[in-house]
Amino acid sequence: MKKYLLHLILFVCSLTTFGQSYKYASANLNLRSGPDSFYPVLAIIPAGTSVEMAENCDCSWIKVHYQGNIGFVSLKYLTNQPLVNKQAPTTSKVRGKVSSNKKYYTNSSGERVQSPTYYHSLPIGATALCRDGTYSFSRSRRGTCSHHGGVAKWL
Repeated sequence: MKKYLLHLILFVCSLTTFGQSYKYASANLNLRSGPDSFYPVLAIIPAGTSVEMAENCDCSWIKVHYQGNIGFVSLKYLTNQPLVNKQAPTTSKVRGKVSSNKKYYTNSSGERVQSPTYYHSLPIGATALCRDGTYSFSRSRRGTCSHHGGVAKWL
């Protein structure tokens, strides 16, 4: 009987891992180290990106694979279908760089600093990754990413 149960359990486990299941981020999504919003952010998954489900469950946080990372995302920001007519961010992206739509501001020290901007990859001079997926070029920690959901990761 024990052997039968063991074989049954192994068979069921193999069925659940046989087919890969994917879902799509409906918005920029924080990949976290644990199943709640207080866990650290490992990466930001851009809206429309597919993620591989590491497990299937009817829970509010689900374990996923994304670019070599395994972490947790809130299930309410995942959809079964890819986004249609995904809106582009406020700045246009061209081959890993942002076009000339860059905006600047003058910081409290009187320095001209690039405003947080979307990039495909880590841009030169960025000091933080904001929670909305933009990169900040702030020269001080105070107020960095304040209108972009806060700092997801200091660089």
